[in-house]
Amino acid sequence: MAKVLDVIHSECHLILISPRRFGKTSLVSKAVKQTKRPEIFLNLQLITSISDFAIELLKKVFKVYPFEKIKHLVKNFRIIPTLSINPMSNAVDISFNPMVSAKPILEDVLNLLNQLGKKGEKPIVVFDEFQEIRVIDKNLDKILRSIIQTHSNVNYLFLGSLESMMHEIFERKKSPFYHFGVLMTLAPIKEKDFYDFMFTGFSKITNQNVPEIIGEIITITKGHPYYTQQLAFHCFNAIKSDAFLSVDQIIQQIIEEHTIDYERLWINLSLKERFLLIEMVQLKYGRIQRKDIGIPASTRYSAYKKLLINGFLIQISKSYQFEDPFFERWILKERN
Repeated sequence: MAKVLDVIHSECHLILISPRRFGKTSLVSKAVKQTKRPEIFLNLQLITSISDFAIELLKKVFKVYPFEKIKHLVKNFRIIPTLSINPMSNAVDISFNPMVSAKPILEDVLNLLNQLGKKGEKPIVVFDEFQEIRVIDKNLDKILRSIIQTHSNVNYLFLGSLESMMHEIFERKKSPFYHFGVLMTLAPIKEKDFYDFMFTGFSKITNQNVPEIIGEIITITKGHPYYTQQLAFHCFNAIKSDAFLSVDQIIQQIIEEHTIDYERLWINLSLKERFLLIEMVQLKYGRIQRKDIGIPASTRYSAYKKLLINGFLIQISKSYQFEDPFFERWILKERN
């Protein structure tokens, strides 16, 4: 939090990288709220084109700033958008002529943010899942950098969950965004910190086997913030309602609740990806030895890369692990 705030209060921009569900968005949101400055938040996973980027970004601006304050600035756009206001919700619907070039539209919207920064507090613009610029348009990184490099009245925060792609965007010398901001990697929460936090909570409702319960939770989730909280929540509620038997039984209940979701994920995997995930589970739980693995190195690398991109695996300290430990246990259960 302190490091994020230091960057926000400076003239710099922030690049924040971590696997999905590690808490990037909530961390940044809490930091921004402390500043009491305007925040424009846009998830690039939901963007389909450069024009869509500009439209959705402008919609966010209208949600944050009063319509009367910015309508005269929008009138100065090179391509004037069509605006309509929903009288019930005050939401602004925006459209541009689909036949015109998208680049000047995006440039005018981004420059609008810089203009608004001159009139008061600097806005904080958060682009979540920023690695998606490579998917939206192959030239979007060049276009975006050429525009925002001149902005002195905006702090940009770039959040990304695919470490290799984010490092390529911000650390490769030929990239337009090379060293564009302060790079920060969000690691798993330290086991001791999680242990102390859970010990305080569990000790309020029981004095029995608290260290063992917490130890099992951390061993299974490896300190992944989202899944550690999820498993601790289920265990906590089970103890409160006198329905707790073991951490393993709680996990089995979670797996049963999500079986349909896991089956849907599984059927969309290729045979090579399924083979690799099964192999990882069997190695971890001692069902096979490393000498018995049968996937060639080249095939293994491409499968790992695709599973990382699609969010099935995460990479921590150069090792691969399941993003969802309950999906891992579902595979183990189904292979028994």
